[in-house]
Amino acid sequence: MKKIFGFLLIIILLSSCGSNERVSKEVFEEVNKSMEVKKLNEADIIQAGMKWGDEISTEAQQQLISALQKAIEEKGVPGAIQFCNVEALPILQEVSAKYGVTVRRVSNRFRNPQDKPTEDEIGILEAYEYNAENELPLDPSIQKFENGEVYLYSKAIKIPNAMCLSCHGQPGTDISAETQKALSELYPQDNATGHKIGDLRGMWSIRIPKKEVVKKM
Repeated sequence: MKKIFGFLLIIILLSSCGSNERVSKEVFEEVNKSMEVKKLNEADIIQAGMKWGDEISTEAQQQLISALQKAIEEKGVPGAIQFCNVEALPILQEVSAKYGVTVRRVSNRFRNPQDKPTEDEIGILEAYEYNAENELPLDPSIQKFENGEVYLYSKAIKIPNAMCLSCHGQPGTDISAETQKALSELYPQDNATGHKIGDLRGMWSIRIPKKEVVKKM
């Protein structure tokens, strides 16, 4: 399409000139540049996907933390449990819709059953768990699925501070009786307690269509 447009533009420029006029070299070169189709190799696209995945996961995390802190200030930790139960997934869905991707938090020690890893995610998550157990780097990664048409970006989620332990730490020590009661009522099969600061909590999982990455390049 770009080549056709450039070709038509050259014709228009030539036809608009008189018999003794010529299109300047500068104008011709500028039009010729517009006809060039940008060539993208797979490595460039993957690198762009990694960068985009990091930006999206950071935005999603910031939105969740900001909303959670507000809920704790207004309702206390037990009230924030209710907030997470109702509002966390819609926040991620909003970010997903904004970028045309699918944003999830997944964990083998999930609290919400909707955070259980899929078949595509389980191997990546187990690799993070292995690295965490052996004190190896927990670097973000990107994998190709669906014949390379979809990228799965992942990034480790760790317990960053004591605030998180108030609902993910040790029951009876970090987690108050009131908070534990709220957790038991909302998540009867909760597997997300017993953590300490620095523990691997799970990972961000962002499915990014390759075509969406190319659009941004």
